[in-house]
Formats: sequence, C-alpha cells, structure tokens
Amino acid sequence: MSIAAALRAPVRRVVFSTSVRRVEFRPNAYRRFTTEGPPPAPKSNTALYAGIAAFTAAVAGYYLYNSNSDTSREATTAVKSAVQAGKAATKFTPTKEDYQKVYNRIAELLDEAGDYDDGSFAPVVLRLAWHASGTFDKDAGTGGSNFATMRFEPESLHGANAGLHVARELMEKVKQEYPWISYGDLWTLGGVAAVQEMAGPKIPWRPGRIDGFASDATPDGRLPDASQGSQHIRDIFYRMGFNDQEIVALIGAHALGRCHPDRSGYEGPWTFSPTTFTNDFYKLLFEEKWVWKKWNGPKQLQDKKTGSLMMLPTDYVLTQDKSFKKYAKAYADDQTLFFQDFAAAFAKLLELGVPSQQFVAAEPWTLKTLEEQKA
Repeated sequence: MSIAAALRAPVRRVVFSTSVRRVEFRPNAYRRFTTEGPPPAPKSNTALYAGIAAFTAAVAGYYLYNSNSDTSREATTAVKSAVQAGKAATKFTPTKEDYQKVYNRIAELLDEAGDYDDGSFAPVVLRLAWHASGTFDKDAGTGGSNFATMRFEPESLHGANAGLHVARELMEKVKQEYPWISYGDLWTLGGVAAVQEMAGPKIPWRPGRIDGFASDATPDGRLPDASQGSQHIRDIFYRMGFNDQEIVALIGAHALGRCHPDRSGYEGPWTFSPTTFTNDFYKLLFEEKWVWKKWNGPKQLQDKKTGSLMMLPTDYVLTQDKSFKKYAKAYADDQTLFFQDFAAAFAKLLELGVPSQQFVAAEPWTLKTLEEQKA
C-alpha cells in the first residue's frame, strides 16, 4: 500500500463516520453565527496552530523533499487531511472571526507585489479563484472549487492556468500561517478579498470545501479559450450552469489585470485602471474603436486611440452577439447593476462542485475589507 493510501484510509473513515453522525443526530446541522449571546471565551489557539503547522511541515516536507511526484503530493494531502481530523478531535471549530483573520492576511499580501505587474497581486489571485472553480461540469458532477486540484499535475500545467503558480505560491504563505483552512476555501476566499480590496462589490462567501487528490483533477479544455467565439463561450459556461446574463457579468472581471505573452500569449491590460474594479471594461468596449493588432502574437484587438489597451476575441463577441450585447450595454451604462450581478454570479461560481451539506453556514457570510475594519 502506498504512503498516500495508508494515510488516506483512516482519514476517510474519520470523515465519513463523523458526517454520518452529524446527519443522524443533527438533521439540520448548520453552524450559525448570531448575536444572541457572547460565545465562551476561547482558549488561545496559538499552541494548536503551531502544533498543526509543525506536524504538517515535518511530515509533508519529508515526502516533498524526497519526491516531486503526484504520489508525494497525495501523501502530503493525506497528511493535511489527517490534520483536519486532528482539528476535529481537539474540538477546534474555526469561527467567522477566524476566517476574517485569513481574509485580512490575504488582503495584506495583495499589496506586497512590488514591481509585479501593476503593483498588486489581486488580479492573479482573482484568476486563481476563477480557474479553480470554473472547471465544474454540472452533468458529470466533477470539477469546481471543492478539491483544489490545481495543486496537481497535469491540471497545474494546463495552458489556461499558465502563470497561476504566482498566486498559488502567495496563497501558500497564508496556508503556512493558517494550516487548518482547506486550499479550496483559501483560494476562493482569496478571490473574494481580491475583488473587495480593489473597490469591487461585496462577495457572499462561506467555507466548507475539502482538499482532494490528484485522481480528482479535471481534464484540460474546461476553461474558456480566448480565441473562440460566442458558441464556445456558451458551451463552456452553460456546462457550469450559467445563463447569458451571468456569462456577461463574469467576463466583466477583465476590468482587472492584464495578459502576458509568456502565459496566455496575449499582451496588455483591458482598462486604464487594472487594479480597480469598475465597469470600465464594458464602457471601453462600446466607447473605443477597436482594431486588430498587427504583431506576431495571437489575434487580439487594441484601441485605435492609444494602442495601449487590448481586448480578446471572446471579449469583442459581447458587442456582436445580440443577447450578450444587451447585458454588456446595460453594465456599461450602470456600474451599480454590474456590481450587483457580478457579485451574485461570482459567488455562485465559487461554490460550484461543493455539496451543500459541506458548508458550515446555511447562508453565505459577508467579510469586511481592511478599510472597513479601520472605521
């Protein structure tokens, strides 16, 4: 029996037996956070965090040191699942306040980008959350954010995920500080922090994702191909369960960040403010004149006026397809509407593939930005 299998078996027994007990004795078991009364003063978790971190680092580090194979990664995942079981045994149940602390740490790191891109890690962290969730297939019931399978090859090497090692490595720093959080929860919470800290809308979010194994990874081709047209876009998003309005709202995330020739092959930002969440993506689509860029790279458009902005073929489709255009024009005219619809669609995206019984709250939470906490 492999090391991964040996570790995985007892962990699964613990998880399955725990879940059965919860269903049997607590049919409506959702942890709720209310203001009905102050909780008992918690004991310090410092020693617990330290013990979990030390155990995880020692065992997982040993296997990773000796092998870079998927088997070693599965062994590490099994160890981390054992940590989750140990967390339950010590009756450590993360609260909303614990997740707020994780959010805060992510938000702090977003601004420590230095010369990287436009001085913020937020766009690439948002992309990580998007791509980790956007592999869902509603018919097959596979993919989505539940297992964080981009940790494994070949999914981590899929062309659509090029460059996301930057975000994964950044999130790993947070994971080392808060080892009790699953990668799926960590990455999606990173997406929430990225949007909110860049002046975007509040994104409803709740924890409950678990870490999977390499065998749970999804095949290549489930994420959008920027060179394609409207039918491809619908094929990709309909597979996840989205409609035309939600598709257009989610594509609006292109208000942030930029493309890199050494990753997607494309080059340049979509807007003049790539680290601020606005409806400028839609406004520029309709207000600027777009021409095909003359270069040796893949087909992309650039604004005729400055030549400094870009649009992908899948972006420009929003001005050509009758159904897509209706929503894109509405978002160009009304940023409040865009924020409202994006928040709903993005929250839905982040929960794809996660069984509802895994969530620790019946309804999603709203976490505060760093600025709000200073007030």
